[in-house]
Amino acid sequence: MTEQTEQTEQTEQMEPVEAAAHDGPQVPSLPMPVDPPEIRASPPKKDRRVLRAVLRWTAAVAVFAAVGAGTAYGITRMERTDVPGLATESDGRWDYPTLVKPPLPAGSPAPFADVDKSGAHYADLRKLLLPAPEGAKADAGLRGTDGWLPTRTFLAEYAEETDRDTVAQLLTEYGLRHVAARGWTMPDGTRTRIYLLQFNTAAVAEEVVSTELTSLSSPAYPVRGAATSERDEDFPYRAAVDDITNFVYAESKPYGAEQVRQAYLSAGDTIGVIVQARKGTAPAVPFQQTVTLQSQLLG
Repeated sequence: MTEQTEQTEQTEQMEPVEAAAHDGPQVPSLPMPVDPPEIRASPPKKDRRVLRAVLRWTAAVAVFAAVGAGTAYGITRMERTDVPGLATESDGRWDYPTLVKPPLPAGSPAPFADVDKSGAHYADLRKLLLPAPEGAKADAGLRGTDGWLPTRTFLAEYAEETDRDTVAQLLTEYGLRHVAARGWTMPDGTRTRIYLLQFNTAAVAEEVVSTELTSLSSPAYPVRGAATSERDEDFPYRAAVDDITNFVYAESKPYGAEQVRQAYLSAGDTIGVIVQARKGTAPAVPFQQTVTLQSQLLG
C-alpha cells in the first residue's frame, strides 16, 4: 500500500468523527463495540496499520467524551438514583422537561459567587420558576400580571386571617420586592403551587424564612387544609442542593379529606415556598422531586 493510499484511508475513517464533533448538542451514539483484531506476526507495514486503527478508535472515544462534557451546562432531569426512593420506573416520578437556568445579565455574577456578597439573583425571577411536568393543567390564578403575583394572592395560602395580616406586615417590614408564582394540577388530582419571594439581600431573606416563617419542628403559620404539620423526617435531606437550606413539612395524621406537604427554601435573596396537596394522601416522591428541582434552579 502506498503512502498516498494510506493517507486517503485514514482521512475517510476520520471524517465521521469530525462531523460528530461539530454536530448538535446531543452526544452521538458510539458504534457497537467489536472484538479487537487478533494481532499475528506480520510484516512491519501491517503492524503499523493495526496501530493506526487503534489510535483512530482512541481519538473517536475522546471526541465523543468531549462533546458529552460540553452539553452538561444547566440542569438536566434529575436521575432517579440522585434521590432515595426514585430508583424504579414505577415510583410515581413526574416527567419534568429538561431544565436550563436563564441567562444572567451581562457582567452580573451568579447568586452564590464569591463576588456576589448580597446573594442576589440577577436572572429574571419568573424564569427561575420550575416548569410544570408533562400532563399538568396550569393554574391560571397564579399567573399574575406579566408574571408578577400580587402579595395578597400569596397570603391566601395561610388559613387564618390573623396569620395573613401578620405575614403581610412582616413582608412589608422586611422589604419584599416582588413575588413570582406557578401552579398546576396533575391527572391524579395532586395540586402544586410554587412561590418565589425576592428581597434586597440574602441576609434579609434568610432572617425572614428562618426566624419568622419556620421552625425546626413545624411551620410558624398553618396553610389552608393543614391544621397541624410537622417536620418531614422521610425527606431525603442528603439530596439537598448546595447553598440552599430547606424546611420541609408534612401534614400530621389524622388529616382531613386531603394531605398537604409544604417546603420553604432559603436561596440567597429569594425564599421559595412550595405547597402540594392531594385528596387522600399526597405522594412523597413527586414532592421530593419538585423541591429538589426547584432548589437546583435557585442554586
